[in-house]
Amino acid sequence: MSARTERIARALLDRCGRTYADETGIRLRNAPGSLYQLLVLSHLLSARIRADVAMAAARALFDAGMRDPRHMRGASWQDRVDALGAGHYRRYDERTATQLGDEAGLLLERYGGDLRRLRGDGDGKAAGRLTEFRGIGPAGADIFLREAQAVWPEYAPYIDRKAGDGAERVGLPPSPGALGGLVAREDLARLSAGLVRVALDKKLAQDVVAAGRG
Repeated sequence: MSARTERIARALLDRCGRTYADETGIRLRNAPGSLYQLLVLSHLLSARIRADVAMAAARALFDAGMRDPRHMRGASWQDRVDALGAGHYRRYDERTATQLGDEAGLLLERYGGDLRRLRGDGDGKAAGRLTEFRGIGPAGADIFLREAQAVWPEYAPYIDRKAGDGAERVGLPPSPGALGGLVAREDLARLSAGLVRVALDKKLAQDVVAAGRG
């Protein structure tokens, strides 16, 4: 590992290594409540909408009491639409309100409301199980596991295509194995988040590269 590579990895953590869950206010633990909130956030982030809007919409849903699948399913469709609108998630609000209700119902019926039962025994099939939720496609599953690797270490290092794009943009090796060796295990989710952020923001990527020059 070169000194420059180490500096770039450190700059990613320092400048943009905040997970989306943390920025949304989710205290991520391997517990049903915070994992469900991460599922909702992943659902919202996977749409073609700005990340800050998706995070604001997640906060609005949680502030309205929809912090667990029972309350999400029990809320009216209009309650969900109104909360999404409060977070300015208006382009997809009606469809997403329906999907969130269906998603909560399936989680309760199939997994008793506990996403840890979806995790499996390290069988690596969580991504496929996640896409069984209406509105969670491959992108949503990637977002969930990218963040959940902090508490589901068997999925680390989880470097999806978007994070790999970010690695290439700042001159880091894009392979999960190589990236996983750049930081401590507990920082892998933060590294992945930073890579996604530089993939989405050219100016931020330039700042990280400049910092890596020493």
